[in-house]
Amino acid sequence: MLTRRLLLPLFASLALLAGCTTAPSLSEAPPIVFVHGNGDSAALWQTTLWRFESNGWPRERLHAIELPYPLARDDDSKAQPGRTSTAEHMAYLKAEVEKVLRVTGAQQVVLIGNSRGGNAIRNYIQNGGGAATVSHAILGGTPNHGVWAIKGFREGNEFSGTGPFLTGLNAPKNANGDEVTGPVRWMTIRSDNNDKFAQPDGLWIGAKGKPTNVTYAGPELKGATNIVIPRIDHRETSYSPAAFAAAYSFLTGRATLVRDIAPESRIELGGVITGQGVDSLNPATGNFANNLPIAGAELTIYATDAATGQRMGAAAYTYKVGADGRWGPFTAQAGTAYEFEIKAPAYATTHIYRSAFPRSSTIVNLRPERIAAADQDAQALVIFTRPRGYFDAQRDRLSFDGQTLPPGVPPMGAGVSSSKLKLPSAADRAIAAEFNGGKLVGRVWPAAQQHVTVLELTY
Repeated sequence: MLTRRLLLPLFASLALLAGCTTAPSLSEAPPIVFVHGNGDSAALWQTTLWRFESNGWPRERLHAIELPYPLARDDDSKAQPGRTSTAEHMAYLKAEVEKVLRVTGAQQVVLIGNSRGGNAIRNYIQNGGGAATVSHAILGGTPNHGVWAIKGFREGNEFSGTGPFLTGLNAPKNANGDEVTGPVRWMTIRSDNNDKFAQPDGLWIGAKGKPTNVTYAGPELKGATNIVIPRIDHRETSYSPAAFAAAYSFLTGRATLVRDIAPESRIELGGVITGQGVDSLNPATGNFANNLPIAGAELTIYATDAATGQRMGAAAYTYKVGADGRWGPFTAQAGTAYEFEIKAPAYATTHIYRSAFPRSSTIVNLRPERIAAADQDAQALVIFTRPRGYFDAQRDRLSFDGQTLPPGVPPMGAGVSSSKLKLPSAADRAIAAEFNGGKLVGRVWPAAQQHVTVLELTY
């Protein structure tokens, strides 16, 4: 097992990693299949795909899959509507890999997964035939030894370190006690101490002050190249520039050629409009995400003034999606910020404000909001969200409508990725959010008329 603590700047040092194989020619780059985490969607891989493309990986060899029901069951052995078992998750991944192999004509793929996505990757390679079809596996923030490892406590859950699923995956594979299945080459990426799901204290699982029996090193695997990147959070183990640089170096044997995302002159966007389900065990708690399309949802896109959020003229794009929920292509203007307005039955009209897109993407997936019962008294609702990472008040420079500690963001630790403001007035005005030098500006819309504002960070 190789464990390394990488100190920034990473980009100059990653070529020194010893776990790399012979660098492939990017003209013959192996296809990569990206597997998102628990409750997430393919859209989270957007910036990672841009970074691979910017460094020469052919766009047609980058495949981000989307699990229709991305949440794990509470008990893996018991059926639960709207959720998937480890066996179902693995079967879905296996089918997607086989599809990619057919389309590309390749003999093997690279698998890169975040969090729960790593569970499916490990299960597929060990139990589903993936040892023959996968050359490299890269796991970011996967709780390989559990989110908790407590005898008798929720051991039927796939995130239990003492449960049958993870103990089966972690069983020694050879005389060295390796936990990884060969001949696949493995790498794990973890935080030093800032991953909410690799904590010795049970704070983030609702058990503050109680030991989880899991350490910060829980995502590491014996027999893998194990990389530690200081202060990154759970999602940044896969979606950050540092995680990309580590993955690229592991696959190619060299440091990244382009550090920043290279802009394109012609930008085409598309994606899927997806919905929300209701927790079958706790329906009163509200909604949770699935990746099922919303047939008939209406999308309107407006160019906006980045400083005020005001619409700049008539709609740039309008579309009513079909049964597959897909929209696009929409040709975006370089350097232009956009508002994505979504209308769908049983949802609030949702106004998503995004900064300018540097490159094309087919996974600009959109999800309208519902107004929860607890928020019905608000005159206006505004959500500030960072899908590819969490907010860390000690690490990040934050501001949301002038508040430097936005509602719901704890004073320490990286544990939440969104903040919600309930405004006492629905008067039309600009509303801004800032994150580490980046700024988003949208407009306030009246909640009484079933409108919600979302300020969504790309990075």
